[in-house]
Amino acid sequence: MVSLSTAVLYHARSTPDQLAIVYRDQRISYEVLAGRVCLCAGMLRESGIGPGDVVALLMKNSSAFLELGLAVSHLGAVLLPINYRLATEEVKYILDHAQAKFLFVDDEFAATVQNFPAKRIVDQVAQSDTRHLAGPAAPVPAAHACKPDALYRLMFTSGTTDRPKGVMHTYGNCYWKSFDHIIHLSLSRDDRLLVVGPLYHVGAYDLPGMAVLLVGGALFVLRDFEPEAVLAAIQRERLTCGWMAPVMLNRVLAYAGRSRFDVSSFKWLIGGGERTPEERIREFTALFHAGRYIDGYGLTETCSGDTLMEAGMEIAKIGSTGRPMPHVAIEIRDHDGRCLSHGEQGEICVRGPKVTPGYWREPDKTKASFFADGWFRTGDIGYLDAEGFLFLTDRMKDMIISGGENIASSEVERALYQLPQVSEAAAIGLPDERWGERVVAVVVLNPGATLSETEVVAHCRSILAGFKVPKQLIIKESLPRNPSGKVLKRLLRSEFIVPGHQ
Repeated sequence: MVSLSTAVLYHARSTPDQLAIVYRDQRISYEVLAGRVCLCAGMLRESGIGPGDVVALLMKNSSAFLELGLAVSHLGAVLLPINYRLATEEVKYILDHAQAKFLFVDDEFAATVQNFPAKRIVDQVAQSDTRHLAGPAAPVPAAHACKPDALYRLMFTSGTTDRPKGVMHTYGNCYWKSFDHIIHLSLSRDDRLLVVGPLYHVGAYDLPGMAVLLVGGALFVLRDFEPEAVLAAIQRERLTCGWMAPVMLNRVLAYAGRSRFDVSSFKWLIGGGERTPEERIREFTALFHAGRYIDGYGLTETCSGDTLMEAGMEIAKIGSTGRPMPHVAIEIRDHDGRCLSHGEQGEICVRGPKVTPGYWREPDKTKASFFADGWFRTGDIGYLDAEGFLFLTDRMKDMIISGGENIASSEVERALYQLPQVSEAAAIGLPDERWGERVVAVVVLNPGATLSETEVVAHCRSILAGFKVPKQLIIKESLPRNPSGKVLKRLLRSEFIVPGHQ
């Protein structure tokens, strides 16, 4: 039998006073958490929710988010966390496509769903847990007997290249993911995890997220991201680890008052979403003297964290996202599925027990995402070196083709990041009558900095082949990103493509 709640019930029996969740002024023990989960499960059951029913959450981070997620699993129902930044029609599409039976939504997002069918409004600002939801319902003492191949969660992709797809996660996917992260990160009940990324995303929920609850550790949840709040929480609670999207880490490292905080308890931080520039890693170690930055690679389709960098290899293997987890296999394949040799670039393909069985109600897209022998096609381009370290090159749809030459946008971006004026950078291809596509540098500048197209061209020409040098510079105040920090180049391209030239 598998359920996300069974470990919580176990720790409630064996170490009832052990801290499980801290949120605002609440310090919730495993005994209290188990009681809330069982009561909340009773409320859901009284509302007609049973095994296999889809329960959606349109909520910011809170203890209630975690309690509801555990309660849904306790009943054998299916959890559907939704990005609260989405527009009304996008949320409606996800709810309709997922066939959601129940929706919890924070008061501040009530306007988003005001014309939707049956829903329950949860005021997370005034009441930050589920105690007020249970009412007279009787608690459900035992978890539903789910099997490893039972569906436990739907997570819709960020839609970086297409309309969102519902990724199916089974209990087997979840547990094998957790085992791998427990092994690699040596997780224990002594770990105190910073949870500041949005819980609707695999980075916050799964990397390592719920695995910390499996081993009896504690989650310290921040509702919103603010650099000072992050540093203050690390100091006050003696936090040991966490996950942050690159844009979050950039803001922490740029925070003027960062040196005022004692962050000596922090052992590691997992990043994700893009290749981390070497200077960013060095800036991290300059602030977190006792910690290390762990670059990683993973997808929603694999419950996150397929590769993680090993301790002591960060600089020696700079640019790599590490080696595969114990129960993950990675191959680099060409378009026909032929396995490529070390150093050869191709599509990153993944196999293992934490890989999704497919997309919800999308049989054609599911079939297209797997080779005939079962390897999942990530759509990302990269290579493995002789020691098995993975290096990302690009997304297949972000590859720039100029004058018949394939140009990895990440290679251009590495050159752009060497400019001291540049805070964030993205390289995209825009339609060009002569070259098919021209390389365009889109950058965010550091405060007070200036940068000209001539400077960019001169710098890039000194380290890149001529056909890779940007032919245009665009300066923006920010880059559009998804929750994991990946730049949404699809949106950048659509912003600057002139109608009729696509």
